[in-house]
Amino acid sequence: MKIALLNLALAGLAAAVCPSAAAAAPVYVSAAVSSPDRPPADVARDAARKPEALITFAGIKPGERVADIMPGQGYFTRIFSNLVGVKGRVFAIVPSELLQVAPKAADGVKALAADPAFANVTVLIQPTAEISAPAPLDVAWTSDNYHDLYGFFGADKAAAFDAAVFKALKPGGVFIVIDHAAKAGTSDVSPKTLHRIDPQTVKAQLEAAGFKLEAESPILRNDADTHDLKVFAPEIRGHTDQFVFKFRKPAP
Repeated sequence: MKIALLNLALAGLAAAVCPSAAAAAPVYVSAAVSSPDRPPADVARDAARKPEALITFAGIKPGERVADIMPGQGYFTRIFSNLVGVKGRVFAIVPSELLQVAPKAADGVKALAADPAFANVTVLIQPTAEISAPAPLDVAWTSDNYHDLYGFFGADKAAAFDAAVFKALKPGGVFIVIDHAAKAGTSDVSPKTLHRIDPQTVKAQLEAAGFKLEAESPILRNDADTHDLKVFAPEIRGHTDQFVFKFRKPAP
């Protein structure tokens, strides 16, 4: 009996650290992902990006304030907009440093925010060390970007970014970080050469900023990825091994 109880306890702990990718999505998440206002090009990427499972893992709810940091063309921004609804807000945050090297980087989300279908989206252009929102955030999210912050902007800039996100979140707020996994100990080179980062580097930086790692998810894991190819290589593009971390800002 004691052994059985111990096994159950260990199984529960494992589920908390690495929740099942098969957890049922709430109706509001499924509705946001299946909304007809999403462009076909976005929908075509769903099989690889698994937005329904990721957002279920994140726990985003209607009415919340969500920051989509470095949102690209707004793949997740549109889904967040549909999910949080008229009582929620989505802030598509584009670093001003990025615009210095890619002046059109915010054009896609600016066009999105001008569409009446996404009236709850606001585009913010801010330095990475000054990431903020008009009101405390429930959730901050960045997907496949941390390696750029760390590798191209610098480790110190990434740390300042982490501190800013921590400040922008409400107590108990969540920070979701998704990125392409690199081999252990290679974060000094892999972000620039392969567009990957060692997951332990991300954990260490976020924990140093005050976050607590609440859970990890295997949703985007790919054990066949050897971590030595650039993420744009045809053999692996769209199927890289990615880590999914859920950090929480401790409540007082």
